[in-house]
Amino acid sequence: MIDPNSSKSPNWTKSLAGALAAHGLILRGGFQPAEEDALPSLPGGRPVRLLMLVGNAGPAFWAAFSQAPEASDSAPHPLNRWTRRVVGEVAASVDAAALFPFETSPAWPFQRWARWAEPVFPSPLGLLIHPEFGLWHAYRAALLFAEPRSLLPPARASHPCETCADKPCLTACPVGAFQPAEGGVRYDVPSCLNHLEGPLGQDCLEAGCLARRACPVGAEWRSEPTQAGFHMRAFLRAGRGR
Repeated sequence: MIDPNSSKSPNWTKSLAGALAAHGLILRGGFQPAEEDALPSLPGGRPVRLLMLVGNAGPAFWAAFSQAPEASDSAPHPLNRWTRRVVGEVAASVDAAALFPFETSPAWPFQRWARWAEPVFPSPLGLLIHPEFGLWHAYRAALLFAEPRSLLPPARASHPCETCADKPCLTACPVGAFQPAEGGVRYDVPSCLNHLEGPLGQDCLEAGCLARRACPVGAEWRSEPTQAGFHMRAFLRAGRGR
């Protein structure tokens, strides 16, 4: 995460972070991409010289989205449409192009980019955990710049899961959907979806995944029930193809 109030932050990041903060969004960090990242060329055939990630954590993002027209209309994918609109406006104001995690298949590798841009780590649930935000954060877009710009290196931090002896996230799921597996974790998506559709799954559906809520890191950034329920219902619809 880039702290716009830090005296060490370049002026251009302070300005960009402020523009995003008006929509409850956070400038998460960035890096200079390599040719193998296969990013699209910018207008005029210019190559991408800098990629900056945009994300969210905490209540500001949900408060901004909830007041937007997309949140109350009847068209599908309101959050994606809101994200495309507000980030697109910010991108245009700084001569950048925007990429979104929901616009291509296969999706752009936001999880890999995130590990290059800031100190995040794989958690036992497979989600990236942030030392401050815990599991309560997300990446909404990437801004692509044609000109290289000054950028502070990512802050150093230790993996918070390495000092968590109990790992309650792995035992909190009522249907055991998260199981350790070779190379990481196995997520039993069908069991999770079936649970959410049943009477015993209403707590997860309305207030958020119990396994995620069991993580002690960044508890103060936890999503409020309205936001958590919005995301869980979207996950259920996507999982059922509707």
